[in-house]
Amino acid sequence: MKLETKLLNFKLKSPLMAASGPLTSTSENILFFNEINAGALVTKTISSVGADVKKPCIYAEKDMVYNSELWSEDPPEKWINEFLPEIVKKKDKPLIVSVGYNIDDFNNLIPKLDKFADMFEISTHYIKSDLGEVVKTIRKNTDKPIFMKLSPHIQDYIGFTKTILDAGATGVVAINSVGPGIKIDLMNRRLQLGNEDGQVWVSGPAIKPYALQRVRDLRNNFKDIPIISAGGVNNATDVLEFLLAGADSVQMLSSALINGKSLYKKILGDLPLVLEKYNFNSIEEVKNAKLLERNEEDNDYPTIDFDKCKMCLRCVDVCPVFAWEYNDGQLKLNNEKCIKCGTCESRCPVFAISGVLYEI
Repeated sequence: MKLETKLLNFKLKSPLMAASGPLTSTSENILFFNEINAGALVTKTISSVGADVKKPCIYAEKDMVYNSELWSEDPPEKWINEFLPEIVKKKDKPLIVSVGYNIDDFNNLIPKLDKFADMFEISTHYIKSDLGEVVKTIRKNTDKPIFMKLSPHIQDYIGFTKTILDAGATGVVAINSVGPGIKIDLMNRRLQLGNEDGQVWVSGPAIKPYALQRVRDLRNNFKDIPIISAGGVNNATDVLEFLLAGADSVQMLSSALINGKSLYKKILGDLPLVLEKYNFNSIEEVKNAKLLERNEEDNDYPTIDFDKCKMCLRCVDVCPVFAWEYNDGQLKLNNEKCIKCGTCESRCPVFAISGVLYEI
C-alpha cells in the first residue's frame, strides 16, 4: 500500500503529521517526528515573546483534552539561534513554521524565520487585526506557502477563506481547538485548570465531527486549494475519513496526549491495513475518491441477524420510541413505532443490526 502523498509540490512519506502544540515545542520534540514516517514537521507557534502559561495547563481524558496553553514559552531568539538550525540540519521532511499573532510580530519574525521554513502556518486564535492586512503583511515578507489556521469561533469560514486567499494566503488548516470552556474539579469545588479567566480550550476525538464538517465544506467551496485537517484524529480510520472529506494531509496532537506518542507509529503502521479494509490501494486513491451524499430512500427498517445477536437488549433500552419489544424471550421490531433513526444500529455492541445506517 502506498502511503506517499503530496502537499503542494512537497512529497510527503505519509499524510500524517503532528499539529502545533506541546509535542512540537523544542527541536528534540520535533526531530522525534523526523525519525518516524510522518509527512512533515511542525513547530509550536513562535511569537515575539515567550508565553507566560499558568500551570497546570493540560488535562487529558478519554475523548478530549482541556488546555490553557498559549504559544511557545521559549522566546523567538531560542528558536532562531538554537531549535530551528538544529532541525534544518537534521530533517528530511518539509518544515512548517507556526507564527503569531499581530502585524508587528509578522513584520519582525517572518524575515528571520523565512530561511528555516518550507511553509508557514498562522494561528488565528489571538489575531485582533484586520485579517486581510495580516495576510498581506506575511506575504510581503515571504514567498513561501502560507496556511491560515481556522479557529472554530469564526462562523463565516467561507468568507474567512475568501479573504485570506485574496490577500495572498495559500491554503487553510482546519480546525483549531474549540472553546473557550471550563473544567471543574468537583471534589475541591474549584476550576481544575485555566488561563487568567479560568478558561480552557477543548480538542481531541470529541471535536472530530466538527472538524470533518469544516473540511468537507471548505473542499466543496474551494476545489483546488490545499487543506490540512486538524481536530479529532485518533486512529488510521480517522485519517482516511479526513482525506475523503477533502483534506490533503492530516495533523494530530491531542490523541497522542491521551494515548501516548507511540500512537503516531501505530497509526502509520495501521494505515496499510485500513486502506486494504476499505478497498483502497493508496492514499492518493482516497483523496481522489468522491464522498457521496446520503439519500433518504436508502433508509430502511433495522433488521437483526440473530446468529450475531447476544440478546443483550441494548436496542430495546436505547430505542427513543420504544419500537423494539421483548416479550416471552422474543425480540421484535414494531414497524408502526419505528422511525428509522439508526440509534439501535449504531449502539449494537456486536453489529447484529443493519438496514438503516448500513445496507444489509
